[in-house]
Amino acid sequence: MTPRKPRTANASKPAQAPAETLERIAREEMSIETLEKRWSDSLDFHNVSVWGVKAALEAAYQAGLNAASTARSK
Repeated sequence: MTPRKPRTANASKPAQAPAETLERIAREEMSIETLEKRWSDSLDFHNVSVWGVKAALEAAYQAGLNAASTARSK
């Protein structure tokens, strides 16, 4: 694994994903009902399969591509 490059002090933070997109991915790909804190271990911690994590990451990547192409076309 290649080590990560350190962020410079003036590097901007990545843009925040729309909450609806994150909620949809969590619900559809990981069977997580909500991303809101519910202050209960049984509700806030989830066992997720590696294929669920992979599917969620792929969905997030695709959402980012879609958002970028939409931004470019404006």
